[in-house]
Order: sequence, then structure tokens, then C-alpha cells
Amino acid sequence: MIEHILETLSVFILNVIESSGYWGVFFLMAMESANMPIPSEVVMPFSGFLVSTGVFDFWPVILIATLGQLSGSLFSYYIATHFEKWTRKWTSHNPYYQKSKSWFDQYGVATAFWSRLMPVIRTFISFPAGLFRVNIWKFSIYTFLGAFIWTTILTYPGVYLGENWQTLEPIFRKFDVLIAILIIVGGIYAFKMHFKKTS
Repeated sequence: MIEHILETLSVFILNVIESSGYWGVFFLMAMESANMPIPSEVVMPFSGFLVSTGVFDFWPVILIATLGQLSGSLFSYYIATHFEKWTRKWTSHNPYYQKSKSWFDQYGVATAFWSRLMPVIRTFISFPAGLFRVNIWKFSIYTFLGAFIWTTILTYPGVYLGENWQTLEPIFRKFDVLIAILIIVGGIYAFKMHFKKTS
């Protein structure tokens, strides 16, 4: 079932890029950063392959993909700021919300950079950044820098491998699964520790 979904997504991604070129890359990477199920692990290695065939140029496709990710991230950030307005009367006096906000005020901008280099987390960091109203200009700069590095990491192997670019996807997917497991385990541990302190 999951393999069929991933295969369908991959076909969709390839069709969009082949029909729309650079704009297709921008659109797909913006969708991914707006929390849509579009794997950059397919978009950018395939774009790298197209660089190797002369269809794309390396640095322009990196820049366009990065701008797409920034656009999607800002969209999620914007949605989160409105969500914060709707829930303000419930969250303003919530101690857990206030602690989280304090943490984001102190580390949120740096988190926006490092999270862009981590599968799974990278597409969701924009929402809490908007929810806690991290400085949008700093958020944009750090998001751009992190996304630039990420797209370069994914694109260059596609250039090098050429027609064999698809061998990269399973490797990156393993990292996705590993990080997802670590997040779940960490969440369970934090949940248990919280109830130990309150019991």
C-alpha cells in the first residue's frame, strides 16, 4: 500500500518537472515545505539527473528549489500566526505553552536552520515558528540557508549518478524512518518523565 502511494507520488513528481521545468521544481518544493506529502528525495535527485543531461543548470535549479522551500515555509508560518490568534485566549495562561514559547524565543531561529537538514522535522518546523512568532526576517534567512544546503545535498548525487538517480531514494527513506522512530521514542520518554514529576 505504502509502496504504491510512493510510486504514484514519484510518477506525479516526474510528470510535473518534465512538463513545467524550473517552475515545476519550485512548485513541488514549495508544496513539500507547506507540509504536503511531496518527497524532496525524489524531486531534487531527479532534478540533478536533468542537470547531467543539460536540461537544467546546477546552480539555478538549486536556487529555485530553495526559494520554493522558503515560500512553502512562509505559507505555513503565516497559517500558524492566524492559528495563534484564534487560540490565544486558551494558550495565553497555559504554562506549557509559555515554556515552549520561551524556548522558541531563545532557540527558535537556530532551530529553523538545523531542522532544514533533518528529514521529517524539516517540513514541520515552520508551524511552531509561526505559532510562537519567531522573528520572520531571521526565520527566513535561516530557512533559506538550511534549505540551500539541503537541496544541494540532494541534487549533487543525482548529477553524479545520472540515470541511476533513483538508487538514492531508498537510502534517504531509511533516514526518514530512523528519525521518525527517534522522535516517537523521545516523545514517549518526555511524556513519562512529565508524569513522574507530577505524580
